[in-house]
Amino acid sequence: MLKKFKFFIRSSRAKDIASLLNEATEVCDTLTSNELAALEIKNYVYNAKEAVEDLGLDEALVNELVEDYVDQIVKSITQFESYLETLQESQDNELTLDYVPFRELAHKNLGVARNLRIKDAEKLLYELMKKDDLEYLLTCLEALKVCAIKLKPARAFDTLKLIKVKNSL
Repeated sequence: MLKKFKFFIRSSRAKDIASLLNEATEVCDTLTSNELAALEIKNYVYNAKEAVEDLGLDEALVNELVEDYVDQIVKSITQFESYLETLQESQDNELTLDYVPFRELAHKNLGVARNLRIKDAEKLLYELMKKDDLEYLLTCLEALKVCAIKLKPARAFDTLKLIKVKNSL
């Protein structure tokens, strides 16, 4: 009986991951074809071999580090969104916008993306560090999230589920 139940859970999880990946791919294609076309990241596919060769690390370790990066990005999205809300409130109230916390978070994540040679994330995080248009930053943030999901969909799914459980407590 337990084996059947476990199979059902795995099957449902696999469908949920496939659905998440499909949605992320759709959003990514739309954003990189339109608002973010100038970044030239449409159809980007990560290749761990570049990081393996450049860093002299084993491929399994690079893949593990990429999974950790996906965790980090998915968890950072909430912080980014909070900073953007604060920036929007400041803008609405005609106050000086303080981009420092937002850009520090982008810089932290940019270092990891550069080390792992994740080119689309590098470009998006660079934009998050340099641009001031809040709508554009939100678009870049959305693209960063869906690109991370596409990179390791199962890991992103698990992290999103964990965040959902933690938020419900």
